[in-house]
Amino acid sequence: MSNKATGAFEVKIVPQEDRTIQMLSRMTIDKTFHGDLEATSQGQMLAASTSIPHSAGYVAIERVEGTLHGKRGSFVLQHSATMNKGEPTLLIHVVPDSGTDEFTGLSGKLNIIMEEGKHSYELEYKLPE
Repeated sequence: MSNKATGAFEVKIVPQEDRTIQMLSRMTIDKTFHGDLEATSQGQMLAASTSIPHSAGYVAIERVEGTLHGKRGSFVLQHSATMNKGEPTLLIHVVPDSGTDEFTGLSGKLNIIMEEGKHSYELEYKLPE
């Protein structure tokens, strides 16, 4: 049985400038989730820019800790995204076996929605019976 969680979130992205590599950047990510997922997360992002406008890519890992439909624990999300001349592709999955406490065995995928400068999410997930 698949479950769905929805809500909004705020994100703070801070560039890390300890090393300069042409076309690449590294950032920290801090999020606060609201709604069915009441949680905070911390993560790291690596991004690549190109000379072509609206073409780029990023990968990220973030650890989420909080409650999901009343269950408590933590899990890790893995991001992979590209923008091809403005056409986005975004995949965010729960890292297998990353769930702790009541999230042990959690699997799923997260979709990020950005409208009018605000972020929201849809998390489709499964937990063992």
